[in-house]
Amino acid sequence: MLSDADTARRISELMLDMGARLDASVALVRSTCDDTEFIRYRTAIGGLMGAMLLEIMNPLYAAHPHLKPDGLK
Repeated sequence: MLSDADTARRISELMLDMGARLDASVALVRSTCDDTEFIRYRTAIGGLMGAMLLEIMNPLYAAHPHLKPDGLK
């Protein structure tokens, strides 16, 4: 996946930023919505983040292990 190291680095940065933004959105929903809405939203976001990890980030870090953040090791 993504043989160009610079592109891989940029995609890694974008995926990490997107993950942080998705986490922030879950915190927002938790603080403003009822439990039913929160659980539904958190489940949907978890699916997105899982797909990002399995389909994009894991293959990217397998090809470019030096890019893998310490928190994902």
